[in-house]
Amino acid sequence: MKNNIWAKTILSVYRYLERICDSIDKMVETKAMSSFYVYSSNFAESSVINIADKLIALTERKKTLINLKVLVCDALKKCDTTNAQILIEKYIDGDKSNDIAQRHGLPQRSYFRKLGGAESDFLQQMARLGYREENLSNFLAGEKWILEVYSRYSKEEKEDIEFSDNKINKFAIS
Repeated sequence: MKNNIWAKTILSVYRYLERICDSIDKMVETKAMSSFYVYSSNFAESSVINIADKLIALTERKKTLINLKVLVCDALKKCDTTNAQILIEKYIDGDKSNDIAQRHGLPQRSYFRKLGGAESDFLQQMARLGYREENLSNFLAGEKWILEVYSRYSKEEKEDIEFSDNKINKFAIS
């Protein structure tokens, strides 16, 4: 299941990508417009090179996020239709697991097995597009917020495994 952490992360952040890109556009516009006014107190910060570097960095960041959005769409298109639908409902639309299971006529256990399979299918499609775990880490290295989401999913998974191990040990001791 560790491999599915990237699937959960990328699909969870997908719904925010457009808003962040819009915010980056506003930051670029504000930075460019404010560069017109240079005072002695902000002269070093307002040099042409400094402003150009900041605008280029913001533009590169937006390009990365747009590429991530396109990558997710391409991977979902290549997934099994039912798998893609479950992933969209769960992570992008934010529907509750109970509702999704009911909508697809699946018992809870079958739904969670199907969800795990759908996440694996998504990751396989990402790998076919050239984005394996190490590639994703490098590709998204500058996006600290995405890495933080990844870290949270990793922590949750580790806690789930520890809980399961403790539960198993408790039954084994009894």
